[in-house]
Amino acid sequence: MKKNFVINLTLLLTIVFLFGFKSEIYAQQNTEIKTKSDFWNHVQFGGGLGLGIGNGYTDIMVAPSAIYNFNSFVSAGISTQYSYVKQRDFYSANMYGGSLIALFNPIEELQISTELEQLRVNRTFNDSFGNNSQDFWNTSLFLGAGFRNENVTFGVRYNVLHRDRDNIYAEAFMPFVRIFF
Repeated sequence: MKKNFVINLTLLLTIVFLFGFKSEIYAQQNTEIKTKSDFWNHVQFGGGLGLGIGNGYTDIMVAPSAIYNFNSFVSAGISTQYSYVKQRDFYSANMYGGSLIALFNPIEELQISTELEQLRVNRTFNDSFGNNSQDFWNTSLFLGAGFRNENVTFGVRYNVLHRDRDNIYAEAFMPFVRIFF
């Protein structure tokens, strides 16, 4: 009986020692992982989706984005964009590209932005004179300001490179909504 007690006690202490030592090792490893992955604590993802449908008109846009928050005042990131626009019996276009964005929040409710956008434009005009296809790069430089409430910003931006005759945007001023999670 005494021999069984010693064996059981030895087995129990061995199990406790092994599991206790093992969990202590994992706790140390998790601490190291947290300090190494601090980068992702500063990253936010978001972007925009657009859909416009009318009488013979379709406009679809997808623009995912990611920003890195350097601190509570300054953020910078990248975005990609794809747009498809079609006006029946007149016009169709595919636009794709990317942009670099910098955000500055001097106070919590105000966001000032600069965005450099480069889009490849493939468009075709279909009219009574025939088809006319155009393939070109469109560069835009937007300066903007908006009201920010947590992860959502409503504002307006201005394309300083806008030209009325050679641009894919109808106006230099554009409203925007930014959402980051």
